[in-house]
Amino acid sequence: MSLQEKVMTEMKAAMKAKDTVALESLRAIKSAILLAQTDKGAGAELSEEDEVKLVQKLVKQRKDSAAIFTEQGRSDLAEPELAQVAVIEKFLPEQLTEEEIEKVVVQTIDSIGASGMQDMGKVMGIVSKELAGQADGKTISTIVKNKLSS
Repeated sequence: MSLQEKVMTEMKAAMKAKDTVALESLRAIKSAILLAQTDKGAGAELSEEDEVKLVQKLVKQRKDSAAIFTEQGRSDLAEPELAQVAVIEKFLPEQLTEEEIEKVVVQTIDSIGASGMQDMGKVMGIVSKELAGQADGKTISTIVKNKLSS
């Protein structure tokens, strides 16, 4: 079942349950899918990788907004954003723990013979591609920096 079909199924359930937060989140996903399809050409199907990137982007946008609202002391605006994050994250693959990410980073560093911060770009490129959808880029970056600087 494609992401679009899953979203439509969830939307029907959210409408029946009168769950406005879920409905708003699902509509955002649906809208992003439709925009991505029209960007690439009429009726273009998105690959699974594109779908994951799309959902990750939506999660990141909401987390960033929530962080800004929290910074400004507006928890009334941050809470709905975080509630939407919880709904949207259901459409992402299972996220890896920091320990699991660290194992992949260490293996990559060993395999390409990275020795310092000058190799960070190479390591990030390989690890990001390998863990696409399973880990946040910020987390990967932090772990790579720690491993290469020690």
